[in-house]
Amino acid sequence: MKTDNFDYIELWRKAMVDHTGHIPKRLNDDAAEEAFWSTRVEGKKQHKEDPYAKLVQQELLTLFNQDDHVLEIGPGWGNYTFAIAEEVRKLTCIDSSKSIISFLASQANEKGFENMELIHNKWESETKREKYDVVFGFNCYYRMKEIGHTLLKMNESATRLVIVGMTTGPEKPHYMELKQRGYTINLRKRDYIHILNVLYQLGILADCKIVKLKSKKIYSSYEEMIRDNTTKILDQHYSDHEVKTILDKYVVEKEGKYEYEYPFHAALMYWSPKGI
Repeated sequence: MKTDNFDYIELWRKAMVDHTGHIPKRLNDDAAEEAFWSTRVEGKKQHKEDPYAKLVQQELLTLFNQDDHVLEIGPGWGNYTFAIAEEVRKLTCIDSSKSIISFLASQANEKGFENMELIHNKWESETKREKYDVVFGFNCYYRMKEIGHTLLKMNESATRLVIVGMTTGPEKPHYMELKQRGYTINLRKRDYIHILNVLYQLGILADCKIVKLKSKKIYSSYEEMIRDNTTKILDQHYSDHEVKTILDKYVVEKEGKYEYEYPFHAALMYWSPKGI
């Protein structure tokens, strides 16, 4: 069904197009996506969660039972994978990246996990119709054009709970201030609220837990800080002085390094599976 004559599934699909009017290569090309993860994993000799993941885990792990068989979709390098595996009977992971699956297999072996199964495949095209107590995915939806199909498949594959997670804004505050001053900023087009709206359109009323987080970026030089924090400015010509003046309001120099701390959030959307 459509909600108020608005198709949120189609909106999701259209929002995959970037500011140039094209879908980014990683979203369309499996080889480009594999190359991205292969390069990222090369520099990650051991499993280490992103700093914010622990706070999300505190909320997430309360949703699992000890006897659960959990499916994790798109685990990446394991922000939640091993924390989940410690709490449940069995964890099955599916990821489209061969590099990620190999990395997680090596880390599972090193950590001594024997309750993990790893599948190299795309969730969207995986044809097995197995059932799991819980189906979970975090930040794994960016390539999934058919978001309605994806969420329905998660719903159909779970017997107890479905959990959809995503990091969300706000954007870095200097970008929002620049936007208010008339700059053209490449802001994110898809967010957790789009997922909630799609679920509503599908007839699923999900609970939503917002987790408050903070990110702290530390730069070894002022020039590095400037380079990293002007990438979303789309204007071909802009005032360096104005941008630096605004950035200086949010960046603190400490012992020759530059720290930029800003708030963001994670959304955990979850529901008991139902027939649609």
